[in-house]
Amino acid sequence: MEVSQAAPARGTQATADGVRYDELLIVRTFDAPRALVFHVWRQPEHVRQWLAPLDFTCASLDWDFRPGGTWRACIGNGQDEHWMNGRFVEIVPDERIVTTFRWDPDEGDDTHSPENRITVTFASDGERTVQRFHQGPFTTVQRRDSHGKGWASVIDRTGDYVARLARQA
Repeated sequence: MEVSQAAPARGTQATADGVRYDELLIVRTFDAPRALVFHVWRQPEHVRQWLAPLDFTCASLDWDFRPGGTWRACIGNGQDEHWMNGRFVEIVPDERIVTTFRWDPDEGDDTHSPENRITVTFASDGERTVQRFHQGPFTTVQRRDSHGKGWASVIDRTGDYVARLARQA
C-alpha cells in the first residue's frame, strides 16, 4: 500500500507524486475484481465490516449510497466514540465515488475541522483492483497525518474483508 502524505519541499505546491501538502493519497491493490471492491462501498452491511480503524468497530451507520444521499457513522472502541458524516457528491458505478467528510461538530477532538472531500477511484489491473483514496484539503499537517494513519488502517481492513469475500465467491 502506498500512502502519500509528506509535505512538499519549501516553495513547492505538491509532492513528487502530485499530492499537495494539504492532501492525503492512499493507493492499494486488492486481489479481487473491481466490481467486488466497489460493491463493498455500496452496501451498508459490507461498509460496517471495514469502516473503522483496527481496534475500533463501526457501531452505527446510516448509508444512503446515491448522488445527493447522506451518510453518518459512529466508530468506537468501547471507551471512545467518534461520529462522522458526509454527502455523496458523485457515484460512477465500479469507477468512482466522491463524498464529503466531516467529524460531527458536537463529537470528538477534531470538531473545528472543516468539511473536506474524499474521492475513491477503482481501476482494473488484470484480475486485481487498484483503489486510490484521496482526501483533502486539510487545515493542518497534523490532521492530514492523523487521517492518513486512520484511513490506512481502514483500507487494510477493507483489503482483508474483500479477500475473504473473494475466497467465498
